[in-house]
Amino acid sequence: MKKITMAIFLLISGLSWSQVLVINELDADTPSIDTHEFIELKSQTPNFSTDGYILVFFNGSSNGGDRSYFVYDLNGLTTDINGLLVVGSANVTPFPQSLMAENVIQNGPDAVGIYQASIDDFPEETIATQTNLIDAMVYGTNDSDASGLLEKLGETTQHNDSGTNANPKSIQRFVDEFGNETFSSEIPTPRRENDGSGITVTAIDISVAETQIDEGDVFDITFTADTNMTSDLNFNISLNNYGFNTADFTGETSLTILSGENTTSTTITIVDDEFDEGDEVLKIKFLDLIEPIVANNGDVEVRVVDNDFTVAAYGTPLEPTYGIVESTQPNGYYNSTDGLADAELKQALQDIVADPSVVRAQTYADVNDILMEADQNPAHSNQVWLVYLEEGRPKLDIQTNSLSTGKWNREHTFPRSRGGFDSIEEDEVADGIDIYWTTEADSLRHGNSDVHALRAADGPENSSRNNQFYGQYNGPTGTAGMFKGDVARGVFYMTVRYNGLEIVNGFPEGNVGQFGDLETLLEWHRNDPPDDFEMNRNNVVYNWQKNRNPFIDQPDMIEYIWGNMIGETWNQPLSVENVTALNVSVFPNPTTGRVYFSGLNTATTIEVFGMDGKLLMQYQSVENYIDLDLTSGIYLLKLTSNNRSVIKKVIVE
Repeated sequence: MKKITMAIFLLISGLSWSQVLVINELDADTPSIDTHEFIELKSQTPNFSTDGYILVFFNGSSNGGDRSYFVYDLNGLTTDINGLLVVGSANVTPFPQSLMAENVIQNGPDAVGIYQASIDDFPEETIATQTNLIDAMVYGTNDSDASGLLEKLGETTQHNDSGTNANPKSIQRFVDEFGNETFSSEIPTPRRENDGSGITVTAIDISVAETQIDEGDVFDITFTADTNMTSDLNFNISLNNYGFNTADFTGETSLTILSGENTTSTTITIVDDEFDEGDEVLKIKFLDLIEPIVANNGDVEVRVVDNDFTVAAYGTPLEPTYGIVESTQPNGYYNSTDGLADAELKQALQDIVADPSVVRAQTYADVNDILMEADQNPAHSNQVWLVYLEEGRPKLDIQTNSLSTGKWNREHTFPRSRGGFDSIEEDEVADGIDIYWTTEADSLRHGNSDVHALRAADGPENSSRNNQFYGQYNGPTGTAGMFKGDVARGVFYMTVRYNGLEIVNGFPEGNVGQFGDLETLLEWHRNDPPDDFEMNRNNVVYNWQKNRNPFIDQPDMIEYIWGNMIGETWNQPLSVENVTALNVSVFPNPTTGRVYFSGLNTATTIEVFGMDGKLLMQYQSVENYIDLDLTSGIYLLKLTSNNRSVIKKVIVE
């Protein structure tokens, strides 16, 4: 009798397995958050190596064209004691055997296939195929059937995830006693058999009371199993993550949950060093759990706030300073613009800032690294300065998924939809300052990653601005609006740097490449001149892109192209050829306001310039001294007498 039963079982088992690896469960949509997606594979035998297999995800939308959008390599992975392998985000519980970034799996109508192939066989946008296909699932969230994917993958049914915000579900595979395979939308069961069978796993959870602590602080980590141990469980943990390592903390990392108990804890002390390492994130993870003991969670993050941040010598845009940060432009950078007007002046500028032999374009992913430097908060080196909210935010709070609240991201001052530029596949890789594209005036696509027109912005505020023109969008209520000149100059720069962009009056709709409103941008530029913060970011971006925003270095130039000096000939304010230099001394220097001159033999004209080259004051027939009614900073005095001149730098305290 036993032999007959076993024979029947083997027959049923054989009927239910037509391949060695199948898609057992798919959670493609966690409504409203999209952070808990996973795919679970099942092997015919436990502890099965998935070397030589890949997952390929296909886009079945009208725009997707049944082409691949993501490939995941299964090399080096193994199914568990129940033959299950979960690939998912770090938010999935129990913790996946292999991690995938959040919000990668599309909701549908789409498909995923297991292939016995190499990832090189599926470059992005490969059309779905049955060649080397092991198993496939076409799915959606109650979408119309993806008929193209069904046909291309040899499937007859599209399976739907009917989960809601309050009741998330996944698509699960079931096999009955007769080997009949069905699919149903049920409460997710990652790392556990969908029907409740199999070897029961015991999951251990990591918990901390605080997710942000300061250097020098002490905190506890608690480990709790979902059942009591039948024998002592010894395990090790790690807190390492990038720059954070064992030198940054003290505390026990080899732990035991005693037999008959289900919890233990350890106390960790963060070392308070004297180094400005920036804020860091430690990740708590298990190192050596053995099935059926598994991690319920992992990569539990705790932010360590560095108390050794630095403060810059110059002010924030809310408390601007002038003349402290000097331009790093090469000598003679703008000399080719002197003596020109109108279209010739604009063309000369473009020849400088779009010179294909010099200027570089970086990837859109590189922009994050550039902004962390260019938009660093002068009052706190571990923060970026948010352009519209006008406040600092930790650099670590960069948006990495669809959740933008409390995060910062990249804001295009000239919106992408208005400019007609967008990302390409290579933009997804941050490959650093030494790897770049050559670029020219017609390389409009590179406007997508041009940091002269990109700013660190609060995620929700970026969405609120959307693609509105400035003037339609004026910033959050109650803010000072000290960003306005900065963003205006970013837009002016774009229209000189790239062909196909222009600034017009009003708010044009439907005309890609046009941006308004000219009068608003001019007003914003005039009322908020370049400060040290803006000069510093110009210097930083120049280091990466090898071009500058000329309207930060030479702000008056805007008037000659768009403003009240159209038609006039441009000359750099301080580009004076000295026939014979005056031999003059200026004292006291620094000064509280009044400065005296030694060596003036005749009445002299004195012009006072900011470090940005803008003329601030002019004095006629000076003989002995002048009074400078200026805020603290560094200024340039140009003294002219009898065709002789000299430029002196003076510090006002």
